[in-house]
Amino acid sequence: MKDTFVPSKLDLKQQWYIIDAKDKCLGRLATKVSNLLRGKNKIIFTPSQDTGDYIIIINANKINVSGKKSLQKLYFRHSGRPGGKTIENFEDLQLRLPERIIEKAIKGMLPKNRLGRKLFTKLKVYKGEEHPHMSQKPKNIEL
Repeated sequence: MKDTFVPSKLDLKQQWYIIDAKDKCLGRLATKVSNLLRGKNKIIFTPSQDTGDYIIIINANKINVSGKKSLQKLYFRHSGRPGGKTIENFEDLQLRLPERIIEKAIKGMLPKNRLGRKLFTKLKVYKGEEHPHMSQKPKNIEL
């Protein structure tokens, strides 16, 4: 009988990738990034382990959505206090915190458990061109 292959720490070689979100569609970008974070593009993918890579997304303020989503798409948050619910549409949130739009889209595509929370820490989103991760020598990816 064959044993199930489980990757060890020696098998994992996590890379750093950089993705430019300028003029990209939000949903298509989020699905591809979530698959890279989980490591689904690798041969050693195991659903219960962190086999993914680190992802840096730049130009988050230049992301696109199709149709009337910029006016109709709503983002909810709650402060935890009575009456603390706040609702913003896509345009307002993009002006205030453009990173949160991409983070929220990708986080919704990750597992809802400890592994998903760990994977989410490997995502770095920045609204401009600059980022502090040049020492990791990230590779550019065109999606």
